Amino acid sequence: MKDILDASALDVEARRILEMNDRGGYSVPTAGLYPYQWNWDSAFAALGYAMFDLARGWKELEVLMAGQWDDGMVPHIQFHKVDPSYFPGPDIWGGVGPVPSSGISQPPIAATMARLIYELDPEAGATPMRALYPSFVAWHRWFMDWRLDSGAVCLTHPWEAGRDNAPDWDGSLARIDPVGIDPYERRDTGHVDPSMRPRKSDYDRYLWLVKQGHDCGWDQARLLEINPFRMADPTMHFTLLRAHRDLAWLGRELGLDTASLPDWIAQLEAGAETLWNAALGAYDVRDTASGAWAQAVSNAAFLCWYACVDPKDSLATYARVQAPVRFGVASHDPESPAFEPKRYWRGPSWAMMNMLIAMGFDEAGLPEGAALRDSTARLIAENGFAEYFDPLTGAPAGGRDFTWTAAVWLAWCSPNVGRGRWAR
Repeated sequence: MKDILDASALDVEARRILEMNDRGGYSVPTAGLYPYQWNWDSAFAALGYAMFDLARGWKELEVLMAGQWDDGMVPHIQFHKVDPSYFPGPDIWGGVGPVPSSGISQPPIAATMARLIYELDPEAGATPMRALYPSFVAWHRWFMDWRLDSGAVCLTHPWEAGRDNAPDWDGSLARIDPVGIDPYERRDTGHVDPSMRPRKSDYDRYLWLVKQGHDCGWDQARLLEINPFRMADPTMHFTLLRAHRDLAWLGRELGLDTASLPDWIAQLEAGAETLWNAALGAYDVRDTASGAWAQAVSNAAFLCWYACVDPKDSLATYARVQAPVRFGVASHDPESPAFEPKRYWRGPSWAMMNMLIAMGFDEAGLPEGAALRDSTARLIAENGFAEYFDPLTGAPAGGRDFTWTAAVWLAWCSPNVGRGRWAR
């Protein structure tokens, strides 16, 4: 980090990006490609804002949670203002919440980000956190009620994990025949090089799953019966387990009801065992219908430290996967034939995933955390605030002027702003 490019200029640029993507209480990930509010993007944005404006950080979380459905689910997209540049929009989803929305959720990191923001100023954070706490509990309960298989947290759509086109889903998606979807025109490939985006065959299946949910009114009991895509996933599992722990801490800190949380934590601690693929040497995705492993080492596998569960042999696997990687953590094993260094979740390095993984390393007292932070800082300093990056060359990919990359810089990478302020 000593020879990093001008960190002060990068701090200014990161703040400019956050303010540019601010839509008055909520953020978009980047203009054009993603013109709405995304769930876990907003959680990272909140932490980024808190580095220079605590009230704005809390506001981001408040607007996110205001879109919560009656059943407790917090959708992965909220369509505050209709924008024809994005597909699929609210008419395709048919969400049933207070704001036009999608019908699925995303990795529940908001409670963890809320804790980090709270710890910056507990006195200022007590009032907004007390108000948010019941909504977080209800969201976490929704996962526990509807998304467990043998104690492991499941997803019902690839977009729900945030890792849209990861090779982890290939085998299960291939069994879906996407009949009955209407003709459609993608908009994402008009903003970004198609070689960096999911393929049409993936999109057909994504839309078939959306149609299935739309047609049953997003009835979770009905979806449990009919949805052929139900994957026990380390991303969802480890982020929810960590969020349970952080929510319990916040509840104790503020004297609030934490009665359900210890049991939920225990359930997920036990459920983590069902995600360990000994033959792979990593936590892996499991198809709950067939019982088959994805046989894919993803960056989500290394969130085990972040969730404070037994990493087993994960450190050896991490060292192997990282051997050819120069920047961050590859989202898919570079030794795999499915590895594509610039195609979305099939190989690229993502700054925000690097941060979560490094948080776990730091808390476990492992030097890999500091090394990963320095690698990510160099990646951003040399290649800008892209959505994601080629892990071998550092080349920027996907969208530019990206909110969560700017937030990660301010909260974690910058030697002037957030670095070290919230590490525990």
